[in-house]
Amino acid sequence: MNDINPLSQNFTIKSLLKFAFPTILMMIFMGLYTVVDTIFVARFADINALSALNIVCPVINLIVGLGTMLATGGSAIVARKMGAGEQKRAAQDFTLIILAGILFGVLIAVLGTAFTPRIVWGLGASSILFPYCKEYLFILLLFTPASILQVLFQNLIVTAGRPGMGMMLGISAGIANILLDYIFMVPFSMGIKGAALGTGIGYMIPAVIGLWFFSAKKGHLHFRKPVIDFSVLAESCTNGFSEMVSQAAAAVTTFLFNRIMMKLLGENGVAAITILIYTQFLLSALYLGFSMGVAPVISYNYGKQDEKQLKNVFSICMRFIVFVSITVFAVSLILGSPLVGIFAEKETPVYEIARNGFLIFPFSFLFCGLNIFTSAMFTAVSNGKLSAILSFLRTFGLITVLLFTLPNILGVTGVWLAVPIAELITMIVALVFLYQNRGKYRYI
Repeated sequence: MNDINPLSQNFTIKSLLKFAFPTILMMIFMGLYTVVDTIFVARFADINALSALNIVCPVINLIVGLGTMLATGGSAIVARKMGAGEQKRAAQDFTLIILAGILFGVLIAVLGTAFTPRIVWGLGASSILFPYCKEYLFILLLFTPASILQVLFQNLIVTAGRPGMGMMLGISAGIANILLDYIFMVPFSMGIKGAALGTGIGYMIPAVIGLWFFSAKKGHLHFRKPVIDFSVLAESCTNGFSEMVSQAAAAVTTFLFNRIMMKLLGENGVAAITILIYTQFLLSALYLGFSMGVAPVISYNYGKQDEKQLKNVFSICMRFIVFVSITVFAVSLILGSPLVGIFAEKETPVYEIARNGFLIFPFSFLFCGLNIFTSAMFTAVSNGKLSAILSFLRTFGLITVLLFTLPNILGVTGVWLAVPIAELITMIVALVFLYQNRGKYRYI
């Protein structure tokens, strides 16, 4: 086994981007196949099926949030202990985190499938959308353990110093999802049930490969008999709580978006907001992938107390985020109408509503990159509190207040303005946090 940990190298701009690139590509590809998944539903089912995806999205957000909380919080712990030379304990803690994820997944699958109809009604589905929502959510809940394992492995494989492997997991899952969506929805004419089945089987691929990879015991991180230490799980949840906050908040705000758009514009309004939310995920994937890719590097050097390398990595990250923020903003403005046209035919009500939204919504991309990275960085240095505050502000606190006020004044325009304004205010808070904590963590 090679004793040189990839996290310990002296990073340059080129080498850090090279290290993070597989994770960036993985997230972009995941965003792409999520959008493709939505396109299949819009084109081969109908607009009501597209609206149904967004109605049940809060449940998916919560499942992903649980997995991400364990993954990012646990990654910080494992990387920190690896940096401190505690390889055995890092592997034991890693195994405990994986087992906890499987247990949570099984519990959610059992309870969720038992109460699917009640959940769907509670999410605000209309009588028209109810059958679509029920079919899709029931099937997807059956694959909850695999969904959580996918998130865990895609994060922790980067911590193991194998981001390329994580990229392959994401790409393989995406290709399988796209192919299976087509097979189930076109030749087999299974409608929204086919989309759910394709997505669920897609989850299985990285879950199974991840279990095999970490059982092989060929790298720095692999399965070992765990020490049942609940403080490790508590710290993982506490440290990664900001990511759970983000997803839980996304669940609530998606629910609010759906309710408001249903009230203002009916099912067409819900379909339009679905298009913007899914394309937002695609265009934000670059920030998410980069932040996930560099977080283990930050954790490792923080645990190693290598201030010089920590400052170097932070400087590179900030320059990259500024460049990408401007680029993504420009691209989203230019390609807004073509993107909407992929989901809905031109001159339809859904197309016109979503296109108008793309004249305002992209301004959020100028600010969200710094917010996503800063939140991930504080998680990486085990400051879950500040990370959670930033996540809470940008994904729930500010958006909720704005959604309850702006639409009453500006109508649909107020809905589109809520996210950009929330991201701008959060960016100001993030810059204050970075300045206040520069002496404590020595990243500047």
